Amino acid sequence: MNILIVKLSAIGDVIHALPIAYVLKKRYPNAHITWVVEPTAYELVKHNPYVDEIIIFHKKAFKSWNGFKENYQPFAKLLQKRKYDISIDLQGLFKSAAVVFTAKAKRKIGYVDMREGSNLISKRIVGNNKNGHIVDRYLDTVKCLDCDTENIIFPLVNTQDEIDFVDNLLIKENILNQKFMIFAVGTNWINKCWSVENFAKLSDLLAEYKLKVVLIGFGKDDEQKSQAIIKLARENNIVNFVGKTSLMQTARLIKLSKAVVGGDTGNLHLAAALNIPAIMLMGPTDPNRNGPYRQSENVILAGHECDGCWKRTCAKNIDCLASIKPNQVIEKLRQSELLKDE
Repeated sequence: MNILIVKLSAIGDVIHALPIAYVLKKRYPNAHITWVVEPTAYELVKHNPYVDEIIIFHKKAFKSWNGFKENYQPFAKLLQKRKYDISIDLQGLFKSAAVVFTAKAKRKIGYVDMREGSNLISKRIVGNNKNGHIVDRYLDTVKCLDCDTENIIFPLVNTQDEIDFVDNLLIKENILNQKFMIFAVGTNWINKCWSVENFAKLSDLLAEYKLKVVLIGFGKDDEQKSQAIIKLARENNIVNFVGKTSLMQTARLIKLSKAVVGGDTGNLHLAAALNIPAIMLMGPTDPNRNGPYRQSENVILAGHECDGCWKRTCAKNIDCLASIKPNQVIEKLRQSELLKDE
């Protein structure tokens, strides 16, 4: 049996879909499982022991008409090299529908929240968790394939090189065997970001518990935020690893931490998948759907009437997460017994 999984991006979304490969391989151990993914999330499935083949979809290459003409045939040939019995569209958008259509699987299914005409290509599967967490919505999709979804895992496997790289970083900062918290300083929505002032204040408060703080993130915006946090903080307990680790090296770093604090973003979902406490500060997105998986107790809501608006920028022109104060995070950490008085 040949099975095609189409989950292209973003990082958090691909993390949420990882258990699908596990439950499929558990049910069909001899199946050949192919995953189509975009480059940004490739690392998450690169060493997945339940995925036999990875096909990278370079979306940017298809954005122009000339790009489409140049790249479609090679991509289609690669995709059609294997005759798929089943395709599973977990993206539910036009781009994933185009991939599924090109693959020509005998049976095409997709998850409950299909949009942009993707439901015209794949059969929309509606399960008991249609209003639940996105991970459970994905798992509902494969229940129709007789998969057992009770006991799941997130197959996030580090190579020895990744482990050694991160351990050496920590050794250089003299914190390999120290307790530390992680701040995920940025998100891809401005409306999901906590201010650098609040991160700096929280860092100062954690210094009272003799805790180091490690900053993580990717890209220029996160680098600027990390520098601002360090400048604003009064205490000297911050280590800046923004831009210094790859996605899976970041996973290794998270595994060694006490907890991760930040907005609704990939690094927080990575922490939840690794069963590390993810203190998620939320406003514009719905905790029931997008909160840290199986860690609903670790959500701190902004508390606005418009919570869950799903807007990238605020229509009311307010700083959505500004209502969440550093002391609330400290209290949440204490409630979870992640902080103890020295």
